[in-house]
Amino acid sequence: MQRPETIWIIGASDGIGAALAREWSKRGVRLILSARRSEPLEELAASLGPDHIALPLDVSDRKSLDEAAQKISNHVPLDRVVHLAAMYDPGKVMDIDPESAAKLVTVNLTGTLNVAQVATPLLKEGGQLALCGSIAGYIGLPQGQIYSATKAAVINFTESLRVELANSRDVRLINPGFVDTRMTQRNDFDMPAMVTPEVAARAIVDGLHSNAFEIHFPRRLTYALKLLSILPYWAALPLTRRLTSG
Repeated sequence: MQRPETIWIIGASDGIGAALAREWSKRGVRLILSARRSEPLEELAASLGPDHIALPLDVSDRKSLDEAAQKISNHVPLDRVVHLAAMYDPGKVMDIDPESAAKLVTVNLTGTLNVAQVATPLLKEGGQLALCGSIAGYIGLPQGQIYSATKAAVINFTESLRVELANSRDVRLINPGFVDTRMTQRNDFDMPAMVTPEVAARAIVDGLHSNAFEIHFPRRLTYALKLLSILPYWAALPLTRRLTSG
């Protein structure tokens, strides 16, 4: 009898991560669920059944990740690791607090590095490491602030890692569009092609079971931004100014 997959989801306490956990649990997967907030994480794990583990951690704290990895060593090899944890602070570049910006870089970019370095050795040979960028990383967007810049860096980082680990691990890139979560509810501008966390979760699961390096959705938005990102600046920047108001 084939053993069920064991998947570690980081950033699972709510939003896309929680929906992804629910989607995979219906498919008979064993889950290790991590996030900073322990209470909703433990409630989620309990709701999914006894085979799933809640393991709180902070991706910006390397010691926290190392301790989690030590506990996970009893459940290795992992089949997949999906890293979704991120910090978001909308607003204009000139208004951002430098300390908040530094924290955002630490969580989104350094946190991704921490996860990649700690989680990869826990994966089986050929196992999958999925890191989360954003369509905000395709091009500098109004009110994208440091968040867009960190997600552009995560995209670049994941592309590099895909090449470096090509002979041993299956590195994937997840670039969501607007998803109805706590993060996007802070925005004060129109968000086109918004999807629910459940729709996002199904897109991610289907994408990770395909051969595609990048999982991006919804396509009607992502393809438009991909086109915008390859235009020359004289054409792209005036169009970009129209995307959000203020």
